[in-house]
Amino acid sequence: MVPTIAQVLKLYPTIAAAERMKTGRPGKGTVTNCLRGARSVCRAGGVSLDAPVSALSRKAIDTALAAFMRQGLSRLSVWSYVCQLRGVFARWCRPYYQDTGWEIPPFDLPTFRAKAPRYARPSQEMLARVKAWYAQQTHTHWFAATMMLEFAMRNGDVLRLKDDNFVTRREVLSCGETSSVQPPRLRHYLSYTPHKTELSSGRRVFWPIHDAIWAKFTEYGGLRGLDVTDETFDELNRDLRHLGFHGTKASYELRKICIDHVYQKYGAEMAVSISGDDIKTISRYYADPAQPNIGAVRIVDLL
Repeated sequence: MVPTIAQVLKLYPTIAAAERMKTGRPGKGTVTNCLRGARSVCRAGGVSLDAPVSALSRKAIDTALAAFMRQGLSRLSVWSYVCQLRGVFARWCRPYYQDTGWEIPPFDLPTFRAKAPRYARPSQEMLARVKAWYAQQTHTHWFAATMMLEFAMRNGDVLRLKDDNFVTRREVLSCGETSSVQPPRLRHYLSYTPHKTELSSGRRVFWPIHDAIWAKFTEYGGLRGLDVTDETFDELNRDLRHLGFHGTKASYELRKICIDHVYQKYGAEMAVSISGDDIKTISRYYADPAQPNIGAVRIVDLL
């Protein structure tokens, strides 16, 4: 039996929940996005949800792609819709559909992949505007901006922060030092696993918090005194678009600036530590290796 598109979309959340219990994937957000994307492709391609899944032909999908492009969507955005449609018919789904007695015909999906452009470092004038804007932020807006600009956090991870993510440890004494000379000071750290990569790299971020940042954080009452919401980031997005950054996630540029500057000053290894991403991802999307920040050198002088 070949099911209708509507039948598949109705069953998909159920099998996704079962698969999540086994492997941890797909996440609830992914399921929501895949359903939304599949419906969007059908709507743009003129395919009824009551039609059999075989109606999602290459021609129908090409029609949807053309419609998206006429709407002014970028190739990257269009590709995301195709990926979301593909997610509903991913390889892990097949056994579940077969258990239901369904036959899912193979799809002839587009093979292109539109990659986001490489990161280009903002101009010094733009960075100066960001610095001046940041200096004016207070309370909740300061905290949200700080977690992105100083710690390269994604907005979703900021919203998920708990008290346990802030760790205090005594400073380790250097060899030969004794506590009688000077009591070891307390150091504060941000400790969390980025949600986006917890099921892939699973790399945990453990980054020291500057004393001035910690003092301001405690002055505001910590997390209990700071009510960061989605609306907070919407407001930051508007501010940063006024500064000259474009796109729906303008505040994300703060994360990129953070990683790029750590990359410039301390190298790729430290950029990996603060971001939780691998070096390949950082060098393409978060740092600009094409703009070295060293003076002219002769390698022979280093020999």
